[in-house]
Amino acid sequence: MTANLLSLNSSKTEFLLIGLSKQLAKIHNSSLSTTHSVRNLGFIFDEHLSFSDQISTLSQSCYYHLHQLRCIRPYLDLKTASTIATSIVHSRLDYCNSLYYNLPKSQITRLQQIQNSLARAVVKAPKFCHITPILHSLHWLKITERIEYKILSLTYKVLTTAQPSYQHHLITIQPHCSTHSSSVVTLSRPPSSSSLLLTDRSFRYTAPSLWNQLPASLQQPRAGLSISDSDLSTHISSAVSINSPLSSSITPSLFHSQLKTLLFHKSFPT
Repeated sequence: MTANLLSLNSSKTEFLLIGLSKQLAKIHNSSLSTTHSVRNLGFIFDEHLSFSDQISTLSQSCYYHLHQLRCIRPYLDLKTASTIATSIVHSRLDYCNSLYYNLPKSQITRLQQIQNSLARAVVKAPKFCHITPILHSLHWLKITERIEYKILSLTYKVLTTAQPSYQHHLITIQPHCSTHSSSVVTLSRPPSSSSLLLTDRSFRYTAPSLWNQLPASLQQPRAGLSISDSDLSTHISSAVSINSPLSSSITPSLFHSQLKTLLFHKSFPT
């Protein structure tokens, strides 16, 4: 900051230490005052990355808009009500929702309760009626599947465009000989050097875990796209050399369509 002739405004600066409770208890610093949570790009990070403050704030905002929707619901048709619900409330539930992956069930339940209330408001259903048929009729993925959809969509984007670069560097494609099909792309899961559950929530670990569980038909990023990852380029070149049917490689629109269908059946198993 000195080199760029900038000064620090302490009244607009927040300092957050992130760690386990036992770790934070060992830190004694009288010169810097820390805060328990901070907002970054509209998302609240707390010192334990539990996101409890974020979910509490999100709940307050969503229920406020949900109340407004209920007030005007008698004057709306089903399609309009569903559109408003998606744009105003679902958009908030989906914002940065990949960070919610593998949170404690109690936290995910809080998010699911928001969606349940939203669905009942859209179809004008009683408060305590069974929610699963309502969500199914609206074709809404449940919260857990919406989180997985976001992570897998990001993974597909990274594989096909090598962007964003900060996520591109976090994944590694398995060697060609490790795959069941020459056109199928699978990811290597890095060895964990920590027993912390928090480690398994990072993109570096969740992306390979979820991607490798997909059907082979979804593990074929479109070969026609410009891909800068040398491993993926080598993988595709190898597939071409053995005359593998890369014409079946899945396009972005088809990938997202089939992914949603797959996760929809997971949300509502028959």
